[in-house]
Amino acid sequence: MLALLHAQRLSEEASEHRHLLFYSRVTCVVAMVLVLMGVGLDAAFYPERATTFGLLRGATACAIGLILLSYATPFGQRHIRRLTYLWIALPQVMIAWMIFATDGEASIYFVGLTFGIAGIGIFLPLTVREACGYSVFTIAIYVAACVAREGGVQRWDQLLGQTIFLSFYGVIAVTVAVYGGRWRRQTLALQNEVMRQRDELIESNQALTQIKGQLLHREKMAAIGTLSAGLLHELNNPVNFSLMALDMGRTQPAVGQDAMLRESLDDAREGLVRIQNIVTDLKTFAYQKPDGGNVRPFLFENAARSAVRLAGFDLKGIEVRLELPQDTHVLGDEPALIGVMINLLSNAAHAVRAAKRERPEVVVAAVVQGERMAVTVRDNGQGIEPQNLERVFDPFFTTRDVGSGLGLGLSISYGIVQRHGGHLTVRSEPGAWTEFHFDLPRPT
Repeated sequence: MLALLHAQRLSEEASEHRHLLFYSRVTCVVAMVLVLMGVGLDAAFYPERATTFGLLRGATACAIGLILLSYATPFGQRHIRRLTYLWIALPQVMIAWMIFATDGEASIYFVGLTFGIAGIGIFLPLTVREACGYSVFTIAIYVAACVAREGGVQRWDQLLGQTIFLSFYGVIAVTVAVYGGRWRRQTLALQNEVMRQRDELIESNQALTQIKGQLLHREKMAAIGTLSAGLLHELNNPVNFSLMALDMGRTQPAVGQDAMLRESLDDAREGLVRIQNIVTDLKTFAYQKPDGGNVRPFLFENAARSAVRLAGFDLKGIEVRLELPQDTHVLGDEPALIGVMINLLSNAAHAVRAAKRERPEVVVAAVVQGERMAVTVRDNGQGIEPQNLERVFDPFFTTRDVGSGLGLGLSISYGIVQRHGGHLTVRSEPGAWTEFHFDLPRPT
């Protein structure tokens, strides 16, 4: 809660700083224009002092301009509020000196002070305290200029009336500051709400993208499940008949006398057994229950070997080493985790082939760490570029050619590992190797 309040306060301060910087720049330009345009008033009302007042106006405009230029520097950015106090005081001091040098309370320049209070109060995002201070400062230097001039105050009633008149403008400036502050706070709250809703929309879009990927994956698994069921039904019977026939043939005396015949029958039997294993692995991989009913203890070694067999086409010509502990019992959804391993092995095979290594290899290792087992899949392929390393788990992100994949494999695998209480991470050295790591719970 404290961190949230602190972040909100920092956001408000940053917003106030941006408002003050923008409006202070604009008002600086307006103030310089008005100060220089007053040369016409000098020539009309006090022609004998027009040159002196013109030089004073030029110096004041230059000083304001220098402050405006300082806003582009780090110093000006850090001290913008103090610099704003300085430049808004300069025109008022200039006008007060002109009142002092002319007719005091009867001087026409009194109107310039009212313009200063009204303009600054309306255009600058001042706080109530700042608006009060600016109004009091203007009234004080006006009274001081009238009292201190040669001859002093000639008409106290006029001084009092014009002081009250300046106070009216001070009240207006304070009122604008009160409601302007409320408006700025409401605007900031609205901006924060828009930003919050934007973040929620981004999260929702990401969630929908992941859901879309999972639906595509489930449709694919359903198709594979239907296919594997048919394969199991259609292939198991003829395979079993063939195995029985081979076993009967291997018992014949002629087989024992002909080494070539015996070797041929053994090779045929091995091929049929491999067909049986592939169909069984495919069935295990594809039959996933959407309600999580597949969570049970199983041997990760068996799952890894099934994944190697199912990814055998991609891994052809690549050495796959399994470095597993004696006890590889884990608790989880075996078909889903076989899918994770197939995806990691296929990606590894693609990276190794792209690197064109003399000795391409993929190493699947596991280490028991307390109540969990850490698994790594490492290849000596081309690696992953740093700019892509943080995006590999994003849905639909892929570096392969168009038509070579949807970029959903790693994002779905990330979700599967996350459902098992683990995290799928990646490390890589471009041009050398890539290593994926995740951990699984072990049965108690």
